[in-house]
Amino acid sequence: MQPTRPLAAVLAEGTLVLDGGLSNQLESQGCDLSDTLWSARLLADDPEQIRAAHASYVRAGAQVLITSSYQATYEGFAARGTGRAEAAGLLARSVELARAAGAAGPLPVWVAASVGPYGAMLADGSEYRGRYGLSVRELERFHRPRVGTLAEAGPDVLALETVPDADEAQALLRAAEGCGVPLWLSYSIAGERTRAGQPLADAFALAAGNDQVIAVGVNCCEPSDVDRAVEIAAEVTGKPVVVYPNSGEEWDASGRGWKGDGTFDPGRVQGWQSAGARLVGGCCRVGPEQIAGLAASVGPRR
Repeated sequence: MQPTRPLAAVLAEGTLVLDGGLSNQLESQGCDLSDTLWSARLLADDPEQIRAAHASYVRAGAQVLITSSYQATYEGFAARGTGRAEAAGLLARSVELARAAGAAGPLPVWVAASVGPYGAMLADGSEYRGRYGLSVRELERFHRPRVGTLAEAGPDVLALETVPDADEAQALLRAAEGCGVPLWLSYSIAGERTRAGQPLADAFALAAGNDQVIAVGVNCCEPSDVDRAVEIAAEVTGKPVVVYPNSGEEWDASGRGWKGDGTFDPGRVQGWQSAGARLVGGCCRVGPEQIAGLAASVGPRR
């Protein structure tokens, strides 16, 4: 169902459930994601698989879908031989596919256009480190065209997500300024610091006075790191908090695979809500089953 109210207004009243990891759902559907474009390759090669993956999360109870544009960049598409006009169309398609999947559900579904970090384009694990050796101005120049294209596609919100570095967060916020679409800012963290090592309180402070930012938080991190991060985000910014951790397994960038045991527990959601979380979901290796567990804990909004 198409939403009729702005996402920010709904978050002021309660908690909404996000989707889970898109790549793991696509893999469960039999998709090969070994390409450097990862799930973004399917925007050109098999978009129906992306729509089906989104739909699986709608059936699980998600009311916010994050698009398949995390690793979709003009530079990444160009390396594959895709021209700029076609790449713009593929970025817009990521919003269209999520919108189509959400429209088929029984409850309102909002669409968040994913804007991943610079390191995601490199496909070498550097989105988990940050500190690319680029200035804030250079990062802003990289992000601005994609942000503009996604904003023009009409999402309900931009998801500036998996940001490892406060410098890149500053660049992303500058790139999104004036685009006409609200946004959330979500860091990838280790403990109480960004992946680049900055204190979370300082990192969240960048968004504190920015009215375009409707939520701040963390994603693509250990579930055990979330509890304190939610508290810090709420204390520093006074904004609703967004949280969607990984399964708890560890990504091996060199081997391009996951190792370890999953520790994601939908039962944590009550604690997150008490601390200020208003958007809750999962990231890598969190699938529809776990999202259904979150939805059952939160309860549907109508």
